[in-house]
Amino acid sequence: MEEGKSNVRAVERALDILLCFIEGTDLAMSEIADKVGLHKSTVHRMLATLEDRGFVERDPSSERYHLGMRMWELSAHLSRSDDQSVIWQPEMERLRDRLGETVSIYVRDGLERVRIQAVQSNQPVRRVAPVGARLPLYAGASSKVLIAYSDRFVQEQIFGDPAWLLAIDLDQYKQQLEEIVEQGYSTSFEEREPGVAALSAPIFNRHGQVAAALSVSGPSSRLTMEMMREYSSVLIEYAKRMGTMIK
Repeated sequence: MEEGKSNVRAVERALDILLCFIEGTDLAMSEIADKVGLHKSTVHRMLATLEDRGFVERDPSSERYHLGMRMWELSAHLSRSDDQSVIWQPEMERLRDRLGETVSIYVRDGLERVRIQAVQSNQPVRRVAPVGARLPLYAGASSKVLIAYSDRFVQEQIFGDPAWLLAIDLDQYKQQLEEIVEQGYSTSFEEREPGVAALSAPIFNRHGQVAAALSVSGPSSRLTMEMMREYSSVLIEYAKRMGTMIK
């Protein structure tokens, strides 16, 4: 039994190492060890096995690691025809071209939101949104949308979790969520990052449940509160259309 647990833990550690490359494509062993919270000798053994299997590659000149060809081989076999984020991409590109800012799709995963698709702005100064990034659920326009349109049970689970940011005034936050539901969209102005603003609207499935949050983000110098109010009707229009495309 103990051996089985040890084997499972080894798999978990190996997967944690691979997940580090979501945040960086080129990492030193010490950086990986810091991210996963493991001793360097343990990480070294794990990386050696992953390298031997082709899941990571090591640059001998810099001793830095990146994902190997075996990862690309696996990704080539993903079913893309049923990937909702791929189905939505053309609409996201049209919204990007219409508003000129970066467009993203977020879904909730526990106390985090995950960016599952993004279309970058073509402007020289823009908000860069890497796909796969995990962000805290307590801040940001899309976070508020995902919470505001969740059922009460899910909301209470979120608010009751010890990891929830204690600095937030919960009564004031709940009032803000009610206002979001009334107006149909959410905004954030330098809420999570200085110099960044965003607005977001819910994408509903055929059962009227929030499936994802459609977000437009950009520099706060360009995406002012007045501009976001002006863009809100366009954003809601696209979110509704994308909801009809859910399989």
